[in-house]
This record gives sequence, structure tokens and C-alpha cells, in this order.
Amino acid sequence: MAPPPRPQGDFQPRHQPLREGDPRRIDRYQLTARLGQGGMGTVYLGRSPGERMVAVKVIQPELAADPAFRRRFGREIEAARRVGGFHTASVVAADAHSEPPWLVTEYIPGPSLHDVLRQHGALPVKTLQVLTVGIAEALEGIHACGIVHRDLKPSNIIISDTGPRVIDFGIARALDGTAITRTDQVIGTRGFLAPEQLTGAPITFATDVYAFGMVLCHAAGAVPSEDGESLESALSLLPSRLFALIARCLDRDPECRPTPTQVLEQLSHSRSSAGDWLPPPVRTMVELHHAPTATSAD
Repeated sequence: MAPPPRPQGDFQPRHQPLREGDPRRIDRYQLTARLGQGGMGTVYLGRSPGERMVAVKVIQPELAADPAFRRRFGREIEAARRVGGFHTASVVAADAHSEPPWLVTEYIPGPSLHDVLRQHGALPVKTLQVLTVGIAEALEGIHACGIVHRDLKPSNIIISDTGPRVIDFGIARALDGTAITRTDQVIGTRGFLAPEQLTGAPITFATDVYAFGMVLCHAAGAVPSEDGESLESALSLLPSRLFALIARCLDRDPECRPTPTQVLEQLSHSRSSAGDWLPPPVRTMVELHHAPTATSAD
């Protein structure tokens, strides 16, 4: 079978070769490629002894040197282990006391929603419907375990063959009080922060719902332009049902935002099957992540 055609533009598959100085093994997991790097550490593609592909997050030294971070990281890992469902990436193993600390999760082959939107722009209505339901189901499961994601954004949503998968849930809380947040920062990503995150008000499940609404805005191409366009004007181009849902999610009052369960109930009569949910160019991006990975040079 011929390899799938590469998407046009500047898209690069998530798999990047290991660099000099990168670990080659973490505990029992052989590392084969880089998947990304963030404020908490570096994520690698790994392989278990049973040949299962996993994502291995290795914590950066600055955080690993903070005993308080390690304690919070350990607590958040234990909470994240309880999360199940079809639209998250399950925790496989972790060690908050190792040098360095690490976390292993299920590997989901696929690009992030961030990469999809950067490459192809707004999603079609059917794709939006499956995306909305999938993220709502993920948040329902995460919240049922008492976890607030705190950093829901397109780069923390993987687009797979079978639907969206939310990753990195709950782990952001481990950064509370570290050098990363003791400066002038709040946990989260600008553009997806709820009003209460900016004012120092309590963080609740509704905080994730606000970020969910902003994710849908970006996915639908309904982001206000830089010429002063209002959010309401941008949203007005969407189907009325989606407009109403996003508007509720973005209410400044957390008490007025719907729960993920209420979102699912509202969409119960308009759900689309996740089968063939992706437009062809995005499906090609997903197929590229299923291709064999070229690992690093020794």
C-alpha cells in the first residue's frame, strides 16, 4: 500500500528524533522519539516490554528539585489514575519519587487539535458535533473523579480515528506554588482562561467548561478578529444550537455555565457517529501518526 500523501503546508508529524542528552529508557519503557516539550517537562514516545506504545512525560529538573511539587504531582497522579472513559488517555504508570519523576499514559496516535486548526482552519459541522460530544464526555469523566483539568486547550486534545481524546488532565495543579507560578503567572493558557482564573476566584469544574467553550470557538473559526469584532458577532455565524451552547459555556458567571452532563443532554438529539468523522485532509494527518516512527541516532 502506498504511504498516505503528506498534508500541504508546514505540518510536521509529532514524532521527532531523540536528541543528544535525551534519556533512552525510563524505568521499563524504551524511549523512541520526542512528542513535545512544555513547562512541566518533555514528552517522549515510548515502548513497553510488551510492545505497547505509550507517552512518557519526564519532569524538568527545576520542578523535580522541589519536594512540594513532587508531593502534589504524586497526589494528582493518583487522582488521574481513576479517570476512565473513551475520550481520555489513561494513566499507565508513574513515579513521583524517581530521578527524574515521570508519568506514562496511553499513547493516542493523532495530531493535536491545535495542529489541525493551524493547518486546515475551521472544522465542518459534523466534525464539530463529534468533537463537542467527545470533549464533554471526557470532562464528565474527569470531573466525576474530582479533578479540574485547569488547562484545557487545543494542544491538549488529540484528534484520533475514533474521536477526540483529552490529555494532561489534572496534572497542571501540581504546579501550584512552584517557581513557575510564583512569578506573575496563573496556571492555564492565555485565550482559554476563565474570568475567575484571572481574578483569583475559586477554580471549579465550571472553569473547564469556559475553556471548553473557547476550544469550540477556535474549532469553529469563531474567534474575534483583531479589528475589534465582538465574540457575539463571531459566534453569530455558527449554527444556532452551537451558538447557544458556546454562549452558555462562556458565561462570566461560573454558576450559569452548563455542566458537561447538561451539554450532552442538550446535544442528545443531534449526535453524529464518530465513524468517518474527519474530513479527508485531517484524516491524512491522523494516518501519518500511525506510520512507523524513525527513532533517534544512538
